[in-house]
Amino acid sequence: MPTAIAIAAHPDDIEFVMAGTLLRLREAGWEIHYMNLSSGNAGSTQLSPQDTRITRSRESRDAAKILGAVYHGPIGDDLEILYTVPLLRKLSAVIRSVAPDVVLTHSPQDYMEDHMNTSRLAVTAAFARGMPNFLVDPPTAPVANHVTVYHALPHGLRDGLRRRVRAGAYVDTTSVHDQKRAALAAHRSQKEWLDTSQGMDSYLVAMDDLSGEVARMSGRKVNYAEGWRRHSHLGFSPKETDPLKDALGGHYWIDEAYEQGLED
Repeated sequence: MPTAIAIAAHPDDIEFVMAGTLLRLREAGWEIHYMNLSSGNAGSTQLSPQDTRITRSRESRDAAKILGAVYHGPIGDDLEILYTVPLLRKLSAVIRSVAPDVVLTHSPQDYMEDHMNTSRLAVTAAFARGMPNFLVDPPTAPVANHVTVYHALPHGLRDGLRRRVRAGAYVDTTSVHDQKRAALAAHRSQKEWLDTSQGMDSYLVAMDDLSGEVARMSGRKVNYAEGWRRHSHLGFSPKETDPLKDALGGHYWIDEAYEQGLED
């Protein structure tokens, strides 16, 4: 069975920018996996770090269940997702155990370091999947499968310098949006936190608006969409491999202008 894993920084990041594509893949018969590198321990103005870890772990498991995904626990804490060898060893062990055909992760350019460091860790862990001389934690046998890495659009659709980031391809998530929304709603502790700390004014509405804006960017007449950029094939797969295109058919389309820019 083909397999995809979403690797994000914090509990609820997957639901904002990746869950619709995961749901589309599950509909296509794929096994899907769900992993946040951080426990989300800093995501509260009222609970202690440990109580926040416990709460957000429960919410993440509930969200993964709603998505029909295999849950993988965090390997760090908020603002401590750094590009370090210990974290890379832990994430590489997960990649080897799952042996995914597709890795979905954050944009390399985003508004916060946790997201960008998660992207870097996910890319390197996928790259090291077949290297027997790179030790992973816990020890896990290397795998020889091809893997394709896709980067989601950043939160706010802009990089840290406020520049617009466009997608190279889009997935129509309209028919699975309600389920995506239900998975995000499982992160109940985040409503007040996001409202007060980041001005999101109801995180569910913020996700609706983001998904709607990506749909408009796509140029197609769909209500909701997610955008993706495909990582270089070098070290990962044959050049033309695009498993999202193969799996999702008409629900996935490439931005030809973006692709043309890559060839110039």
